[in-house]
Amino acid sequence: METTSISEKEIVLVILYTSFFFIILAVVLIVFFFFSRKKIIQKEIEKKDSEITHQKELLKAVIETQEAERKRIAQDLHDDISSKLNVVALNAHLLTTPNLSANELQEIKANVIALTGKALENSRKIAHDLLPPVLEKFGLDAGVEELCMEFSSAKGVTVSYINEVTFDDADTRRHLHVFRILQELLNNSIRHGKATKMTVSFIPNGEYTKCLYTDNGVGFDETNCAHQKGLGLKNIESRISFLKGSLSFQSKVNKGVNVEFIF
Repeated sequence: METTSISEKEIVLVILYTSFFFIILAVVLIVFFFFSRKKIIQKEIEKKDSEITHQKELLKAVIETQEAERKRIAQDLHDDISSKLNVVALNAHLLTTPNLSANELQEIKANVIALTGKALENSRKIAHDLLPPVLEKFGLDAGVEELCMEFSSAKGVTVSYINEVTFDDADTRRHLHVFRILQELLNNSIRHGKATKMTVSFIPNGEYTKCLYTDNGVGFDETNCAHQKGLGLKNIESRISFLKGSLSFQSKVNKGVNVEFIF
């Protein structure tokens, strides 16, 4: 009887200890999953906050770029167009002056014609900067080719252009972003990179198009965060975001820059 009683007690103790162990294990698992889930949620919140912050920075860059562009256009209109038209108006008023000699009349007319021609030329330049006519009429390929030729002739550099892609010429709105990205990259290569040779290439990439851009400029240190905060780069990133594409930079000091973006 004692043996049976001891066995029953042992069984009861084993059951109690086993139950206690499983209860503790269940509590530990619940706590573990609770804090793990909380950590995952916290990471997701931080990721969303980071994405929202990045989107705000891109939006800010777009607004600042637009404001800078408006300011530049307003300054061009005021300094170039308005000033010349004011002088034209003054000369036109002089034509009403009585007893003008033939030479004076001829000089005033020449001034009016010359100033009007310069005002027209400057207005065309401003319009060209807003939307290049060749891009609107003949598409991205012709627009980028003309852009590379303009930089090669006006800036004293060599810009090589290769295109293996057939673009939809009707998609002007999206192509204008690609054009502005390349315009920004070329300007940065000359202004900051002191480059003398640049290349622009379009190649197929499945359903997308890959653009490869290189220069032989002074480059920069990729690990330096200051280079990641420039308005020019934020402007490019905002345009890439609109195109639903991706962007990558590779550069080393005195080794130029390699840029790849997909759209």
